[in-house]
Amino acid sequence: MTIEYYKRLFAYDAWGNRAVLDSLRLATLSPSSRACAILAHLVGAGRIWLDRIHGRAAVAEVWPKLSFDECEAGFRELDAAWTASLEGMKQDDLARRVTYFNSRGERWESIRGDILTHVILHGTYHRGQIAVLVREAGHAPAYTDFIEATRRGFLESR
Repeated sequence: MTIEYYKRLFAYDAWGNRAVLDSLRLATLSPSSRACAILAHLVGAGRIWLDRIHGRAAVAEVWPKLSFDECEAGFRELDAAWTASLEGMKQDDLARRVTYFNSRGERWESIRGDILTHVILHGTYHRGQIAVLVREAGHAPAYTDFIEATRRGFLESR
């Protein structure tokens, strides 16, 4: 994988998060709903992985209690931070190992490229969960498949 490929994946992730936010806004689900809790988790986990990839001790909560507006702001912050991080990386950085501690205090070591891939797949997984919850509430969920983003040209402008 290349830095450019990861930039494209993170552009997809940001697009998917915006689409989910829009669909929840239209569905008018309660801000305390399970869907909003999952959004907050994506923000918290994104912050944690961003800290880890830069060798910083993670301070964010895995499941923070955030309002819908705080989630929206968190996604904007993460998009900017991941974009800046990828801009600052060189191709060799993708193969570098990162040592970190998980939420249970266990020490782990992962390759940066694997962490980047995990962040994208983690977001996709949880956006799928949110889609199920939106559909169960009687609303149409956002269509956030990667191919949809490419078909509609949402990744071309990054």
